[in-house]
Amino acid sequence: MSSASAPVLQVTDLTVEYATDGPGVRAVDGVNLQVHKGEFVGVVGESGCGKSTMLFAIAQLLSPPAAITDGSVVFNGQNLVTMTEKQLNVLRWRDYSVVMQSAMNALSPVSNIGAQFKDALEAHGSFNKREITERSTEVLALVGIDRIHLKSYPHQLSGGMRQRAMIAMALLFTPELVIMDEPTSALDVVAQRSLMVQIRELQRTLGFAVVFVTHDMSLVSHFSDQLLVMYAGQVVEAGPTRTVFDRPAHPYSRGLLDAFPSIRGPRVRLTGIPGSPPDLGRPPTGCRFHERCSVAMEECSTTVPDLYPVGDVASRCLLHRPAEVTA
Repeated sequence: MSSASAPVLQVTDLTVEYATDGPGVRAVDGVNLQVHKGEFVGVVGESGCGKSTMLFAIAQLLSPPAAITDGSVVFNGQNLVTMTEKQLNVLRWRDYSVVMQSAMNALSPVSNIGAQFKDALEAHGSFNKREITERSTEVLALVGIDRIHLKSYPHQLSGGMRQRAMIAMALLFTPELVIMDEPTSALDVVAQRSLMVQIRELQRTLGFAVVFVTHDMSLVSHFSDQLLVMYAGQVVEAGPTRTVFDRPAHPYSRGLLDAFPSIRGPRVRLTGIPGSPPDLGRPPTGCRFHERCSVAMEECSTTVPDLYPVGDVASRCLLHRPAEVTA
């Protein structure tokens, strides 16, 4: 993807805190992200590392006690953080849309699929009955669902069909950006693969950009262009997906890759990562990963690392800190 073109989405120093009786819990800490037209960006990390909170902040769907306390989310030149709810509603679905983790919870159980598509279309445009039926039929066809299921209720569809129906709803207005929060987590591995292939084909055909949040490294390995690895609310590695997989720079990225098996090559014992992510209410000093890191130095417990360039990627590790230039 050419960096010369202006990004569809530019996230700068995004910080999200949850208000508590004591000091606020910083769930997203100074995240930067660029997404260009037609680009597929994966966001990975363990549960509780801030991935979904970051996604909801980008989509402006946070609810109390969570709130953006710093940074900007610029979509097509407009800072979503400073917009009113009325202004955001003009952009939602039409220009950017969101596919939630559980379609059964995101879809209304008391309305059929066609009625829910109709509500979305009427909320963001002016359409007659024929146009609504035609557009609803078109987007269902895009995801491989027969128009007969416009009359089906969510509980009458399989898990994979519900997720595809949610993706169809997200494409009603052919948005430029589709944000996806673990849309495959409730599916079996065959349905996961099928859905990911379909998402990628739709993206290439229609040209929209994707921000895809998941905890499954293997899912994004073949589908995403760029990858963000998050740990304890921070981006610890960012760069081209293939580079991160072939030559992971950060010890946490290496740990994630060692935690899932490869279907090719010699059989290798899975090592995983000892311990658990830290309590974000009381994050560790220095590098947030040092307590679980196999290559941690004494300095890692006191010095906060920045994101340092390592070839094509950036890594938040003191091992990659540039040597100081002496006078």
